[in-house]
Amino acid sequence: MTEPRFTVETAMVLAEVAHNRQKDKLKRPYREHVLAVGDALADFDDDIRIAGYLHDIAKDTPITKQALLDMGVSERAVGIIERVTRRFQDGSDNDEAVVLHIAQDHDATLVKIACNAHHSVPERVRALAEKWPDKAPTTRYADAREVLYKAVPRGEIHLVLQRINPDLLSEMDRLAD
Repeated sequence: MTEPRFTVETAMVLAEVAHNRQKDKLKRPYREHVLAVGDALADFDDDIRIAGYLHDIAKDTPITKQALLDMGVSERAVGIIERVTRRFQDGSDNDEAVVLHIAQDHDATLVKIACNAHHSVPERVRALAEKWPDKAPTTRYADAREVLYKAVPRGEIHLVLQRINPDLLSEMDRLAD
């Protein structure tokens, strides 16, 4: 009898349950974000998709790297999750250093592009600007895209953006050149 694998579907359920009571800055269910990121990676292999669904699990929940491994999450997927989790990085208070670290790994870059793109959906950016009119929307997501888009093939970025935030496709064409 073979051991059951940790599947993409299992990652979706774990992400939804782990983030179930969390809210984003707009008081929307945070699980919508992690599910959108995982869904945006549907054209890639299971490890990348699993990491997409679980990309914030180490940041926002008590679930540890060892717990993920014990559940059957592959070392590769856990490695991607670690790379995109700010608190595991040296210089984690430096946005540029964090993005450069992520961009050194193809798979982590794809997950971060999906995460960044979801946080940059125009409707969300407008809602944040309306909620805090005296605080300009952050440019850190746009700054990160300048680095991230150069770290993976344009066709792969297109696949992600087409699913999660097509409004960024023209920016990708400009930045990826």
